[in-house]
Amino acid sequence: MEKWLKDDERLDYLLAENLRIIQSPSVFSFSLDAVLLSKFVNIPYYKGKIVDLCSGNGVVPLFLSARTKGQITGVEIQPRLFDMAERSIQYNQLENQIQMILGDVKEIPKQLGIEKYDVVTCNPPYFLAHEASDKNLSEHHAIARHELYLTLEEAIQSASKLLKQGGKAAFVHRPGRLLDIVTAMRLNRLEPKRMQLIYPKEGKEANTLLIEGIKDGKPDLKILPPLYVYDANNEYTTEVRDILYGKEQ
Repeated sequence: MEKWLKDDERLDYLLAENLRIIQSPSVFSFSLDAVLLSKFVNIPYYKGKIVDLCSGNGVVPLFLSARTKGQITGVEIQPRLFDMAERSIQYNQLENQIQMILGDVKEIPKQLGIEKYDVVTCNPPYFLAHEASDKNLSEHHAIARHELYLTLEEAIQSASKLLKQGGKAAFVHRPGRLLDIVTAMRLNRLEPKRMQLIYPKEGKEANTLLIEGIKDGKPDLKILPPLYVYDANNEYTTEVRDILYGKEQ
């Protein structure tokens, strides 16, 4: 195991996919948002070219690899997270399906090519650069969570440039930014087609938004049923348990 891990890293299970992922409490650990995004997006099973922006430690590409045989490219700006993602891909022997690129999301369309991809996913930083989400964040967490190097609008613009006409882009964000997201999507030829709100539990306000758009699609937004994370006993609901651990046979 020493060959794969550095410093305070650990190897965690992605149970439903039967994969492992390298994580670090001080550098980066993925959240439920990434899992939900990877399950929400529509992707072709047999072929297709997929890009995941703001990949972190590669969690979304790993999840997507269990849903498609298509080629997946992850983009991450932080060298340490990029390195963790690379090692997780190698550990799971997925080098032939997933490639990681160390780069800036704003510049990536020029590097990868304009209008060449079928699907783009993105779990962008949620907080504005000046917002205080946690004053004790490490640099790695701060970059992942705050718009220090990438704004929501820039992420959506890059996603649109990468997509072929008719391609799909899916984002996970905070419900409070819904109007910003829809506005930016439409300005960049992405027509919102599917949306789902995630609630901590019944009776609480939604705290996560999933939205998918089609490049140059026709207006017709479907609102999916709400998803509740915890039940009245503060345990995962059946739906979330199935997402995380796989459906019981």
